[in-house]
Amino acid sequence: MNAPPANPSKRMRIAGVVMLGLAAAVAVLFVFDPSTAGFYPICPLHAMTGLQCPGCGGLRAVHQLSHGHIAAAWRLNPFVIGLLPVALWLGVREAVWIFTRREWPGLVTRPIFGLLLAGALLVFGIVRNLPFCRG
Repeated sequence: MNAPPANPSKRMRIAGVVMLGLAAAVAVLFVFDPSTAGFYPICPLHAMTGLQCPGCGGLRAVHQLSHGHIAAAWRLNPFVIGLLPVALWLGVREAVWIFTRREWPGLVTRPIFGLLLAGALLVFGIVRNLPFCRG
C-alpha cells in the first residue's frame, strides 16, 4: 500500500507536468512523421546490425495511431500498441491516487508482471527478426 505523499500539491504539480509532457510528445508525433522528419533518434541496434529491437517502429506506430490508422500502427510495432492499454491503466490508476487517495488494484504492478514483460520483450525481439517475419 502506498504511503500518503508528504506534499500533495507537489505531487499534483509533478503529475500535471508529466501529463503536459506526454500531451506535447503526442502532439509532436502527430504533426511530424518519424518516417520523414530527421530529428527523431535512430535505433543504434538497427543502425549497426539491421536488426529491429523490440522498440523499433514504436514512434512511427504512435504517429499512425494518433491519425487513427490502427492497422498501420499494429504492423509497425504490435508490442507498443498492445501495451498502450496497460500504460493507460497505470496512468489512470496513478491519477486517481494523486487526486483522491483511493488505491485501485495494482494488477500490472506485481513483480511477476515485470518478469513476464521482460520475457515477452525478449521473445518479440527475436521473433520479429526471423526471416519469415520480416516485411
